[in-house]
Amino acid sequence: QVQLVESGGGSVQPGGLLSPSCAASGRTVGPYPMGWFPQAPGKERESVASMTGTGNIPYYADSVKGRFTISRDNALHTVDLQMNSLKPEDTAVYYCAADPGVSVGRWSIWGQGTQVTVSS
Repeated sequence: QVQLVESGGGSVQPGGLLSPSCAASGRTVGPYPMGWFPQAPGKERESVASMTGTGNIPYYADSVKGRFTISRDNALHTVDLQMNSLKPEDTAVYYCAADPGVSVGRWSIWGQGTQVTVSS
Protein backbone atom coordinates (compact mmCIF):
# COMPACT_ATOMS: atom_id res chain seq x y z
CA GLN A 1 0.00 0.00 0.00
CA VAL A 2 1.35 3.41 -0.97
CA GLN A 3 1.72 6.09 1.68
CA LEU A 4 2.37 9.75 0.89
CA VAL A 5 3.96 12.20 3.31
CA GLU A 6 4.21 15.91 2.62
CA SER A 7 6.73 18.32 4.11
CA GLY A 8 8.11 21.76 3.45
CA GLY A 9 5.09 23.97 3.97
CA GLY A 10 5.34 27.12 6.07
CA SER A 11 4.56 30.81 6.37
CA VAL A 12 5.95 33.46 4.03
CA GLN A 13 5.23 37.01 3.01
CA PRO A 14 3.67 37.80 -0.37
CA GLY A 15 6.23 37.41 -3.11
CA GLY A 16 8.07 34.73 -1.16
CA LEU A 17 8.74 31.14 -2.09
CA LEU A 18 8.27 27.65 -0.65
CA SER A 19 9.16 24.16 -1.86
CA PRO A 20 6.91 21.49 -0.40
CA SER A 21 7.86 17.92 -1.10
CA CYS A 22 5.94 14.64 -1.15
CA ALA A 23 7.61 11.33 -0.40
CA ALA A 24 6.03 8.01 -1.30
CA SER A 25 6.68 4.78 0.56
CA GLY A 26 5.35 1.27 0.65
CA ARG A 27 5.15 0.78 -3.07
CA THR A 28 6.34 2.53 -6.19
CA VAL A 29 4.31 5.41 -7.60
CA GLY A 30 6.40 5.47 -10.73
CA PRO A 31 3.57 4.77 -13.19
CA TYR A 32 1.00 6.91 -11.39
CA PRO A 33 0.14 10.51 -12.19
CA MET A 34 0.90 12.68 -9.17
CA GLY A 35 -0.44 16.07 -8.20
CA TRP A 36 -0.80 18.81 -5.65
CA PHE A 37 -4.24 19.81 -4.43
CA PRO A 38 -4.64 22.84 -2.16
CA GLN A 39 -7.68 23.20 0.01
CA ALA A 40 -8.52 26.52 1.64
CA PRO A 41 -11.16 26.81 4.38
CA GLY A 42 -14.63 26.54 2.91
CA LYS A 43 -13.35 25.63 -0.54
CA GLU A 44 -13.05 22.41 -2.49
CA ARG A 45 -9.78 20.60 -3.02
CA GLU A 46 -8.63 21.22 -6.61
CA SER A 47 -5.43 20.42 -8.44
CA VAL A 48 -3.04 23.26 -9.18
CA ALA A 49 -0.24 21.11 -10.57
CA SER A 50 0.04 17.51 -11.74
CA MET A 51 2.44 15.37 -13.68
CA THR A 52 1.90 12.23 -15.73
CA GLY A 53 3.47 8.95 -14.71
CA THR A 54 5.02 8.39 -18.11
CA GLY A 55 6.76 11.21 -19.91
CA ASN A 56 6.61 13.47 -16.85
CA ILE A 57 4.29 15.92 -18.61
CA PRO A 58 3.23 18.75 -16.28
CA TYR A 59 -0.17 20.39 -16.10
CA TYR A 60 -0.95 23.62 -14.23
CA ALA A 61 -4.02 25.55 -13.23
CA ASP A 62 -4.16 29.01 -14.78
CA SER A 63 -3.85 30.56 -11.32
CA VAL A 64 -0.31 29.21 -10.85
CA LYS A 65 1.12 29.10 -14.36
CA GLY A 66 4.50 30.83 -14.44
CA ARG A 67 4.79 30.72 -10.64
CA PHE A 68 4.69 27.03 -9.64
CA THR A 69 6.76 24.17 -11.00
CA ILE A 70 6.06 20.50 -10.34
CA SER A 71 8.79 17.90 -10.62
CA ARG A 72 9.19 14.24 -9.71
CA ASP A 73 12.03 11.84 -9.10
CA ASN A 74 10.82 8.30 -9.67
CA ALA A 75 14.07 6.84 -8.35
CA LEU A 76 13.61 8.67 -5.04
CA HIS A 77 9.80 8.38 -5.11
CA THR A 78 9.33 12.10 -4.53
CA VAL A 79 7.20 14.83 -6.05
CA ASP A 80 8.11 18.45 -5.40
CA LEU A 81 6.31 21.74 -5.91
CA GLN A 82 8.41 24.86 -6.33
CA MET A 83 6.18 27.80 -5.41
CA ASN A 84 7.42 31.26 -6.38
CA SER A 85 5.85 34.72 -6.20
CA LEU A 86 3.40 33.50 -3.61
CA LYS A 87 0.14 35.39 -3.09
CA PRO A 88 -2.20 35.50 -0.09
CA GLU A 89 -4.78 33.58 -2.14
CA ASP A 90 -2.32 30.66 -2.34
CA THR A 91 -2.89 30.07 1.38
CA ALA A 92 -4.23 26.54 1.90
CA VAL A 93 -3.40 23.07 3.09
CA TYR A 94 -1.56 21.45 0.20
CA TYR A 95 -2.21 17.76 -0.32
CA CYS A 96 -0.15 15.44 -2.44
CA ALA A 97 -2.08 12.76 -4.31
CA ALA A 98 -1.47 9.81 -6.61
CA ASP A 99 -3.81 8.42 -9.24
CA PRO A 100 -3.57 4.61 -9.38
CA GLY A 101 -6.24 4.43 -12.06
CA VAL A 102 -9.88 3.52 -12.44
CA SER A 103 -9.55 -0.04 -11.14
CA VAL A 104 -8.32 1.20 -7.76
CA GLY A 105 -9.93 4.63 -7.77
CA ARG A 106 -8.96 7.85 -9.51
CA TRP A 107 -6.83 10.10 -7.28
CA SER A 108 -7.49 7.83 -4.33
CA ILE A 109 -4.11 8.01 -2.56
CA TRP A 110 -3.60 11.09 -0.38
CA GLY A 111 -1.07 12.48 2.04
CA GLN A 112 -1.93 14.25 5.28
CA GLY A 113 -1.29 17.72 3.88
CA THR A 114 1.10 20.56 4.66
CA GLN A 115 0.00 24.10 5.55
CA VAL A 116 1.07 26.99 3.31
CA THR A 117 0.33 30.48 4.63
CA VAL A 118 1.06 33.64 2.68
CA SER A 119 0.54 36.77 4.73
CA SER A 120 2.17 40.11 5.43
